[in-house]
Amino acid sequence: MNSSLPSSGHGHPPHDAPKDASGSRPHAHHEDHEHSADLPKNDGASSSDASKPEAGERDPVCGMAVASQSPHRSSREERTYFFCSAGCKNKFDTQPLRYVHTAKDPMAQAAPTPAAAPGSVYTCPMHPEIRQDHPGTCPRCGMALEPLLPDLDDDNPELRDFSRRFWWTLPLTLVVLALAMAGERLHLMDMATQSWVELVLSLPIVLWAGWPFFSRGWQSVVHRSPNMWTLIGLGTGAAFLYSVVATVAPQVFPASFFSMGRVGVYFEAAAVIISLTLLGQVLELKARSQTSAAIKSLLGLAPKTARRIGADGREEDVPLSHVHVGDLLRIRPGEKVPVDGVVHEGSSAVDESMLTGEPLPVSKRAGDKVIGATLNTSGALVMRSERIGSDTVLSQIVQMVAQAQRSKAPMQRMADLVAGYFVMVVVAIALTTLFVWGFYGPQPAWVYGLINAVAVLIIACPCALGLATPMSIMVATGRGATQGVLFRDAAAIENLRKVDTLVIDKTGTLTQGRPAFDRAVAVAGFTDQEVLRLAASLDQGSEHPLADAIVQAARAQGLQLAKPQGFESGTGIGVRGKVEQRQLALGNTVLMQQAGVSVDPLVPQAEALRSEGASVMYLAVDGQLAGLLAVSDPVKDSTPEALAALKAAGLRVIMATGDGHTTAKAVGARLGIDEVHGEVKPADKLQLIERLQKEGRVVAMAGDGINDAPALAKADVGIAMGTGTDVAMNSAQVTLVKGDLRGIAVARTLSVDTVRNMKQNLVFAFLYNALGIPVAAGVLYPFTGWLLSPLIAALAMSLSSASVVGNALRLRGAGPRGQ
Repeated sequence: MNSSLPSSGHGHPPHDAPKDASGSRPHAHHEDHEHSADLPKNDGASSSDASKPEAGERDPVCGMAVASQSPHRSSREERTYFFCSAGCKNKFDTQPLRYVHTAKDPMAQAAPTPAAAPGSVYTCPMHPEIRQDHPGTCPRCGMALEPLLPDLDDDNPELRDFSRRFWWTLPLTLVVLALAMAGERLHLMDMATQSWVELVLSLPIVLWAGWPFFSRGWQSVVHRSPNMWTLIGLGTGAAFLYSVVATVAPQVFPASFFSMGRVGVYFEAAAVIISLTLLGQVLELKARSQTSAAIKSLLGLAPKTARRIGADGREEDVPLSHVHVGDLLRIRPGEKVPVDGVVHEGSSAVDESMLTGEPLPVSKRAGDKVIGATLNTSGALVMRSERIGSDTVLSQIVQMVAQAQRSKAPMQRMADLVAGYFVMVVVAIALTTLFVWGFYGPQPAWVYGLINAVAVLIIACPCALGLATPMSIMVATGRGATQGVLFRDAAAIENLRKVDTLVIDKTGTLTQGRPAFDRAVAVAGFTDQEVLRLAASLDQGSEHPLADAIVQAARAQGLQLAKPQGFESGTGIGVRGKVEQRQLALGNTVLMQQAGVSVDPLVPQAEALRSEGASVMYLAVDGQLAGLLAVSDPVKDSTPEALAALKAAGLRVIMATGDGHTTAKAVGARLGIDEVHGEVKPADKLQLIERLQKEGRVVAMAGDGINDAPALAKADVGIAMGTGTDVAMNSAQVTLVKGDLRGIAVARTLSVDTVRNMKQNLVFAFLYNALGIPVAAGVLYPFTGWLLSPLIAALAMSLSSASVVGNALRLRGAGPRGQ
């Protein structure tokens, strides 16, 4: 809502309905990971047939077809379920309701399974535009695709596979390395025989453990997208093939290649490079999994089941995925609210700190909104579900975080472009190294040339370059989410630090956005309480937000309200009616003039209240002025602190509101905002943004209403209040979940930290290659005699990637400044 309160005595003009304090609205979300295709089918078999797997029987956990002889099975409610593995059986036994309920729930069974639900979409962390509905590798960079939304299950197939390949072949690598380093001195066998032993030991390392690398390298050639796997495949492949030929057909080499009865082989180089690369991948995958910790913590907030009340009054616990709109759900003390909805009966205090950050529980009674994953602290509630699955607040927060983590920053696009050319340059340098050493180096020159060329290919792998920005973005968006700041994409993180001008809407952004009763002022013959009681009695017939504020204030003071009669509403001027046989009129000066009532006695007080930003309504009783009532939109408690932090950061703050000039200036003066624009229409806000941008300003717009949407979209960075409308949130690049302007200072600090981190990573990656490639090529050899072994190059390559990821993870612990 962004409708302003009426200015200067305009009574009850039309208003948007007030926003709910909880901020409950459809947010996009993560889909549940269970789909109808993954669940057991109930074909109406009798219990006697239940133990036999039907044709097409599937594992209820993973959805795979299961053979009748599967030893993994479990019985529940006269039915036997079959599983593909012990892991799936254990998951079923731990949470059977999660997997069996569909067989008994026709509505859930009939629900269509999306072709590509968010939980089943796989994407590349370095190239988020690559998406598919099954696991695999990225055709551009060769990295393993990972789920768009992580599962709470930490099982990573690629990490498990690489770990297995590493540990199974590590002993063979160590033996090959020991033979290469000490075989000659130990005299275990003649050197020609040792070459054959090293070949046999290296075969499983290169052809099995290293197969994923060669496969990805080949894919990079097929897709004409050279990457780190191109270099690793060329380097290890060249070293291994050279060594195989030297072992099997040594006679093809000139005599200068022979030493101690054999041609020198480098099986240990290929084996150690593969083992070190596997180790680097394992460490990197473990580190990458930490970047999704924020999403996993958000997913973990949601309860797994809900207690549904059936039409016959019976209650049962059902998986959250089987809750439907309109279901009645019981929430007992200490339980989490399962989905978004409204309280049907009961009263309690609900802890909403996970969403709003407010530590004090919020009282809830019939008709109040409740948000999924918040905690019911005291009384029992019965709620009616309104938003489930993808419509819940928590789900949309999860999806926004995931979307931001997968988006590509402008800085990353530059890095990708550089990396593509970089690989081709490295190949050219490696070939140059080979031929320069071959023609001009000491004997055996070509062996030196081959080894140095392999070292160049290995140390120049651009993995660190490719990971430099995605890792920073993933960690930053996760950290922002835990602090109530949601970034829509990486560009928003990168651009927010450049903002020098902030345009802020008033209602719902600087203020609470909900009218609140300020005071009543009575004339002689009436008391303040009597004025409030009569006005509230009359306003019971109105649904206007101002009327509601007056009625709520009277009830809060314990005043006994009378029932109004003959209620009439005059558009934009006020209301009339009878209360306790007295004719009342409540509204602005226009209504008083129509009723022939003079408001002169209260004009000074009215003007003083308006100058403070309040809206004023006059009350007349039987044609005589009885008093006035002031209603205002209170400034949020956090607003002054937030504005101080923003000004300290050097931002120019401008307020633009649809309120009248008097109210706007009053609020601006109270908050210390020098530049104030009142009576601003949506088109005017848009024009203000455009004018500031033409002046060379980098502009952010903060608002919460539908009429803010054009300006939010036009601004360099749009910032929406999480307590505002969906339209505003969909138009903005940043959402403050708590609706607290202090989040802007947090977001800007996070932007500065993240861009600094990305630059550190990029500089490190470029500097590493700039120094490493010449050393690997042997530039220092003529002066120092130093050469870089491919083994050391492989270790350095792995450590560079790990260091980039480690540097990005530092963002998780950095505290926001300015709070």
